[in-house]
Amino acid sequence: MASLTASGARNPIVLIPARLAATRLPDKPLADIHGVPMIVHVWRRAMEADIGPVVVAAAEAEIVDAVVAAGGRAVLTDPGHPSGSDRIHEALLRIDAEARHDVIVNVQGDLPTLAPSAIRAALEPMAEPAVDIATLAAEIRTAYEREAPHVVKAVVGFAAGRTIARALYFSRTQVPAGEGPLYHHIGLYAYRRAALARFVALPPGVLERREKLEQLRALEAGMRIDVRLVDAVPLGVDTPEDLETARRRLAPAT
Repeated sequence: MASLTASGARNPIVLIPARLAATRLPDKPLADIHGVPMIVHVWRRAMEADIGPVVVAAAEAEIVDAVVAAGGRAVLTDPGHPSGSDRIHEALLRIDAEARHDVIVNVQGDLPTLAPSAIRAALEPMAEPAVDIATLAAEIRTAYEREAPHVVKAVVGFAAGRTIARALYFSRTQVPAGEGPLYHHIGLYAYRRAALARFVALPPGVLERREKLEQLRALEAGMRIDVRLVDAVPLGVDTPEDLETARRRLAPAT
């Protein structure tokens, strides 16, 4: 058996959920960024993190074909899954029935500029055995982010000089009150294998339905989520404008 690493994971795996259905940017995973589908850019960033195997959990065969053509690995999953968590859980059971992988990192398929270091950072809270789920946040620097309801705030109290702390809540509102920083939650998660299985089996929570934030289901059920503080929020591609920004950021050097 492999020895326990400083991250608290013996054998992590990265799973990337992806589906073509998107109202604001149809066929988003296949969007062209300098001749390469977006999902392949994300797969490459995850491979560069070098923490373990990387597999795309796809809702459609077209996504599988794009990833395989680029030399990656993908598995076809039920297109009817209500969330990416459900999708990666199905993929995990199909590709790792022997339960070799003890920590599963869920990287969203619309983060083509994601820094590989951020993926590695998500594993760090797992050094604490009591942590069920780990995620990321960055300090909010603008008034727009503080006020925007689509910017989810992680309610976390980081002690001076510390970059890991326990999540107390997540909200679309400006919380907590009073002087001090607010933190922009980044939707990248690392799950212990048992925690992922428990999470997808839970019914939606009261606060989850109210805030429309899936991670509140875990908190309502008494699961522990720790947050690793990082320097910046990666670009999430949701609109044609976001896609153009991604193309500019990933433009080949001249």
